[in-house]
Amino acid sequence: NATLNAVRALGCAVTGSGPHVFIGGSGGSFQAVSEPLDLGNSGTGLRLLLGVLAAQPFTTVLTGDHSLRRRPMERVLEPLRRMGADVTSTKGTAPVSLRGAVLRGITYALPVPSAQVKSALLLAGLQAEGTLRITGGEGSRDHTERMLPEFGARLEWDSDGATLAGPQSLTGTILQIPGDVSAAMFYLAAMVVVPGSEVTLQGVGQNPTRTQGLGVFEEMGMELDRVPGPEPAAEPRGTVRARGNSYTGVTIGPEDIPGLIDELPLVAVAAAFAEGYTRVTGAGELRVKESDRLQTVGEGLRAIGAPVRLLEDGWEIQGSGGERLPGGEVSSRGDHRVAMAFLVAGLGCHRGVRITDDPGIGTSDPHFMENLKHIAESS
Repeated sequence: NATLNAVRALGCAVTGSGPHVFIGGSGGSFQAVSEPLDLGNSGTGLRLLLGVLAAQPFTTVLTGDHSLRRRPMERVLEPLRRMGADVTSTKGTAPVSLRGAVLRGITYALPVPSAQVKSALLLAGLQAEGTLRITGGEGSRDHTERMLPEFGARLEWDSDGATLAGPQSLTGTILQIPGDVSAAMFYLAAMVVVPGSEVTLQGVGQNPTRTQGLGVFEEMGMELDRVPGPEPAAEPRGTVRARGNSYTGVTIGPEDIPGLIDELPLVAVAAAFAEGYTRVTGAGELRVKESDRLQTVGEGLRAIGAPVRLLEDGWEIQGSGGERLPGGEVSSRGDHRVAMAFLVAGLGCHRGVRITDDPGIGTSDPHFMENLKHIAESS
C-alpha cells in the first residue's frame, strides 16, 4: 500500500483493490510532490523509486518508518550518482533527497548481489543516454529483467548481468503476478515443525532465482512435487505439493545466501525442529534488514528453548529431532518475517509462542494469521 500511495502522489491513477489493480501510466513524466514520500517499511519500494525518479525535473524526498530509516541506501545512491543523479542521504540512510538530473549509462559491478540495486539502476537506465551495463548480480532475483520486456523494453540479461541501451519508452500491459514464494515458504516450514503434515500451494511463483529455499527443504527431507502452470509466462508459476515425516539439519554457505536471503529466518526456525546440527554462514547481510535478523533470530531461538550459537555471519543450531520445544515470548524487533517465522515455531512448542511487539505482519502476507490458524486446527 505504501508504494501504491507513493505512485498516486506522483500523479498516476490507481484503481481497484484485492487481486485486481489498475495503474494509469504517466508516460514517463511524474508530478512533483510537496511532502516527503513515505514508503513505510518497503525497502524495495523506496530503492526502486530512486531509480524511477532519478531523471525527473524536480526534487523529491523519500523516507519510511523507523526500521526503513536504519537500512543502508548508499549502495543504491552511489551508482546513481555515477549516472549523474543529484542525491543526498542522512548518513547513508533515509530520508533521501533526490533532485532529477540528466543521466548517462555506465558500467557498474555490484559489490553485493542485490536485486534492489540492480532494479533501481535498470529503471534509471530507461531514462539515461547511452548503455547501462550491470555485472555481479549472480544469484540475485531477476523479476525486473523478466518484467521490463513485457512493457516493451529492450534489454539483454543472463546470469552474468544485464545490459540496457537508453532512453526507452514503455507501454502499458496486463501482468499476472504469481503467488509470492517467500510467503509460501512459511507454510512449508510449518511442515518441519509439525512432522507428518502435508501442504498444497497453488499458483506459487517458480522463478528459479526464488526457489532455492525449496531446495533447502528438500535437502532437509521434504518431498516436493512441482507442477508447472498450463501456460508459459515471463514469471513461471505452478502448484507445489509437499509432504514429509522426518527432517535433518543442513549446511548453508556464502554461495547459497543470495537466493535465500529472505527465507533464512524461517529456515533457522525449521532447523530448530530438525535432527542434528544446521550451520549457516555468509549471511552478514541479515544484519541490515528490517532488524538485525541474525541477532533477533538468535535471541528468539533461545527464548523458545532452542540451542543456538550466534556467529558473526550466521548461526549454529541444534535441532530437537522432531520433539516439541518449550516455547515462550519473542520480540521480533518490529520485523514481520521474524515474527512470522516464530509464530510458525509456536505450532511445535508446548507453551506456544507469543510475539511481544507489533511487527505489521500484514505488510508481508495479509492472509498469514488466518492460514496459520487453519494449519494449527488441522495439525
